[in-house]
Amino acid sequence: MVERRPGLRVLAHLVMVLGIAIVAFPLYLAFVASTHTASEIVQAPMPLLPGPHMSDNYKAALLGEGSGAGSHAPVARMMTVSLINALIITIGKISISLLSAFAVVYFRFPFRSVCFWAIFVTLMLPVEVRIGPTYQVVSDLGMLNTYAGLSIPLIASATATFLFRQFFMTVPDELVEAARMDGAGPMRFFWDILLPLSKTSMAALFVIQFIYGWNQYLWPLLATTSEDMYTVVIGIKRMIAGGDSANAWNVVMATAILAMLPPAFVVVLMQKWFVKGLVDTEK
Repeated sequence: MVERRPGLRVLAHLVMVLGIAIVAFPLYLAFVASTHTASEIVQAPMPLLPGPHMSDNYKAALLGEGSGAGSHAPVARMMTVSLINALIITIGKISISLLSAFAVVYFRFPFRSVCFWAIFVTLMLPVEVRIGPTYQVVSDLGMLNTYAGLSIPLIASATATFLFRQFFMTVPDELVEAARMDGAGPMRFFWDILLPLSKTSMAALFVIQFIYGWNQYLWPLLATTSEDMYTVVIGIKRMIAGGDSANAWNVVMATAILAMLPPAFVVVLMQKWFVKGLVDTEK
């Protein structure tokens, strides 16, 4: 039996608060920097309290009115591109993974196990490994600076296929037999039984894959050359000029804060489903 010791409880809370402070302090500094002018940020010591220029900096970021040496692409446009790209990747990954796992588990065809392991082996070939041929194919098809070029090379997911396969294998055979006796075909069984049972797993994967798609850096860096198709992560990189050029760090920090809001909103909104999908064994 675990003893309740007030001292240990206080220590645990102190460690938790310290951990939160370590994680939150850089975010707080970014927010403070987004409320000051660029000259105030670079002076030593940097201000640690919010300044009076918050609305001006965020307006400049959203509308592309920054004065730095880097890119001045509107952040509102970049966030729209990032949102569309992340949603296409997320919905595409979940849809393809559901159908592929359904086929591997419930259909009998030659080399079924070979097909599954061929899908699973692609985990060793992420986009960073096949970046050269992938770029060549996308370029030859004329998909650079398009939503299709940004999302299609990232849309398949062996991990999601594996997770859905493992879940489908836990579905009782009695459900399959009952559906067959009621005259339900394969797709009716898929839509009416498997999908409702998989909603928590789908919610958990939605959160993970949305953040994955939103935070993509390397592939959008290669697949976009037009400011109209910059994602917000690429936009932050383009806003920072190299060398001795003066950067509008206040606008850069405002952009960084804005870029964190959609993933945070998705996590907060779907937190209950996300946790349930990861830890609940009774689907």
